[in-house]
Amino acid sequence: MSWPDLVEVSGPEAEEAAELERRVEALRAELPALHEVPPPDSRRARLEGRGELFPPPTLLDRCTTEVLPVGPPEGLPVRLCLPAGGEPAGVYLYVHGGGWVLGGADLQDPLLARIADRARAAVVAVEYRLAPEHPLPAGADDCEAVAQWLVEHAHRRFGTDRMVIGGESAGAHLALVTLLRMRDRLGLIDAFLGANLESGVFDLSLTPSARAWGDRNLQLSTPMLRWFVDQCLPDVDEAGRRDPEVSPLYADLFGLPPLLLTVGTLDPLLDDSLFLHSRLLAAEVDSTLDVWPGAIHDFPSLPHALGRRASDRIDTWITHLFDR
Repeated sequence: MSWPDLVEVSGPEAEEAAELERRVEALRAELPALHEVPPPDSRRARLEGRGELFPPPTLLDRCTTEVLPVGPPEGLPVRLCLPAGGEPAGVYLYVHGGGWVLGGADLQDPLLARIADRARAAVVAVEYRLAPEHPLPAGADDCEAVAQWLVEHAHRRFGTDRMVIGGESAGAHLALVTLLRMRDRLGLIDAFLGANLESGVFDLSLTPSARAWGDRNLQLSTPMLRWFVDQCLPDVDEAGRRDPEVSPLYADLFGLPPLLLTVGTLDPLLDDSLFLHSRLLAAEVDSTLDVWPGAIHDFPSLPHALGRRASDRIDTWITHLFDR
């Protein structure tokens, strides 16, 4: 356990991060803000690679979709990716981001394959139900159902029951909620070796950094954050949004496995990771927080040196958990 590690960044890395920051802000300024577009239109645009930082999603032959007999009556789809050239050392339960409204398990095959190969993991990505069609707790229920299925079936299916959970942004929120449910509802917290939480949102009433950020759009803005929360928690007042069932920052955090938190200083959600790390330390949980100067929201997914360094750090951390 330690106080946050402000990662050292070289001059060229800082310059590249600043250039990416300018590019992202300029691109976002040319497009309608996410909170001004109906969710189905935003989802369609992402599938087609319109108006985003990246081209249309790349589907890899090595990644497959399977429907698990859990959750809704029709079951829950998951995206599976196995390590190339060897048996898995563990299972990584991945929860995608997108403000509980956007994203999908089948939209990040290169990321799943990277983790599979570097961490020697069988990666299982949850296709949880999205808001506003399915407000919380639907998405959390789906993640819990898949986590419980893995506890029961991982060893038979993948040859290992060593498991880590993780995700970014809203996915980090759902990953932590799932861990707490595994502890409180199922008594299965020992099934997970740790959790990787990137750029997470842990207070759905919004922490001070999220409230104070304003309209500047570096992947996120205060109006966008409020809109995302409105989609997943309609008709829930601010006090209700602090309920530990939906905002894990307010939960009792005792007994959790090791956690790695990753966040940039230019992320409106900076306080979410800072505050959560402080509460984890007070609960005597093995928590590590890496704060990356000049990095924006969800920066590990972006094509620059800081993103690659953070990804390497995360992959190494997961690998060490599997090897312990």
